Amino acid sequence: MTNISHFLSLLILALAISHTGIAQTPAPEQYSCRSTASPLVIDGILDEAGWAKAEWTNEFVDIEGDKKPKPTYRTRVKMLWDEQYFYIAAEMEEPHLWATYDQRDMVIFHENDFEVFIDPDGDTHQYYELEINALGTVWDLMLIKPYRDGGPAIDAWDIAGLKKGVKLNGTLNNPNDTDKGWTIELAMPWEILREAARESRKPVAGDVWRVNFSRVNWKTEKIDGTYAKRINPETGKPFPESNWVWSPQGVIAMHQPETWGYVTFMNEGQVIRNDDLQQNENCKWKLREVYFAQREFFEKNGTYSNQADQLGVDKNVALSITPSMFEATIDHGQYTWHIDHQGRTWKTAISKK
Repeated sequence: MTNISHFLSLLILALAISHTGIAQTPAPEQYSCRSTASPLVIDGILDEAGWAKAEWTNEFVDIEGDKKPKPTYRTRVKMLWDEQYFYIAAEMEEPHLWATYDQRDMVIFHENDFEVFIDPDGDTHQYYELEINALGTVWDLMLIKPYRDGGPAIDAWDIAGLKKGVKLNGTLNNPNDTDKGWTIELAMPWEILREAARESRKPVAGDVWRVNFSRVNWKTEKIDGTYAKRINPETGKPFPESNWVWSPQGVIAMHQPETWGYVTFMNEGQVIRNDDLQQNENCKWKLREVYFAQREFFEKNGTYSNQADQLGVDKNVALSITPSMFEATIDHGQYTWHIDHQGRTWKTAISKK
């Protein structure tokens, strides 16, 4: 268990606007990512001293959370960092090791895969996605903003300098035996990840990034000596894939960065308190409610509203609008939090008079 007990004890705020698909979600998962001075060999074998000190995350759950059964097979993750890389290790139980996609930037989730999502500055825009399969084939891309806000996804963006290792505990693409699982090890360079980070820099101790992980798992069967997706006889199509995640989304949609987990970067032996983070996140959720309420209002009326009671949102939120744009703000402590019509959130310092 790697939750920070004092860190975001209650963040269970709901967005209940039905047409968006956003539903009440449990408090996001949290992880203390410790630094490591020990060198890591990225081979999928977690036998280095650094990994021995890193804790496992909670086991993955269904993407929709408690409303769905627990995943069939266990998945869990560890994280580390140093001056050059963000390290991720994933351990997955799997009796049927299967992967055929072997070219970079193929749509990997059409087969079984493991996925990483990273929003360095937590503004829900300019974030990263990486997918990898048991062959070690990757699909890496940058999202300028979530698909709900028009995207787009930049397929041509690559994590230059990415190191990856896959260890199979079984035989790949052999339906005649039963496998045990696979382990992934990743080293993602800060030189690339800092592009979307605060001040375009790598993290320092105490920084918090929004991160989530997903595992896609398809029902398969043996046909002509190979694996194939199991067909639902009622539809004539493959059964839907299972989506198992670290921090539940509430709905079948990974591209909701505001519901991803929190990763706090810490130096070895350090304990960092984030006493103000819950209040900051509460402010951002209030603004997120405005964002979805404004979307609904605009859909019905062709314009945005500058009245909180008309939108049914917190009256402490200040609204400013034009015919085609809006911005909402709320003050907390020394900062004003903002959200705009594209869903981006940010903060500015309150001027001292």
